[in-house]
Amino acid sequence: MYVTTTNDLPGFRVTRNIGLVRGVTVRSRNAISDAIGGVQSMLGGRVGAYVKLAEAGRQEAYDELVKHAQAHGANAILAVRYDATEIMPGVTEVLAYGTAVVVEPA
Repeated sequence: MYVTTTNDLPGFRVTRNIGLVRGVTVRSRNAISDAIGGVQSMLGGRVGAYVKLAEAGRQEAYDELVKHAQAHGANAILAVRYDATEIMPGVTEVLAYGTAVVVEPA
């Protein structure tokens, strides 16, 4: 599966546009992450506990995006983007979306 944030894939041509595909996950913080993150935020700098949480959410959304595209017969996803929304305090939705296409070498 080719995945890119650009609107085209150099060296390939789009032979079929399947359309919008997405992957979504909802993640919540836990008490341990909050405690560690709270201490780290008081000290300043990078808050590693929350970085791990954010990366896990993005990876899950990405994996779901790829599965959705594969299920529709795509071999590439163009114009991929991420979005995140806090649903309630400590609970965040992470969305990955893009355009599923079929490409072949140009």
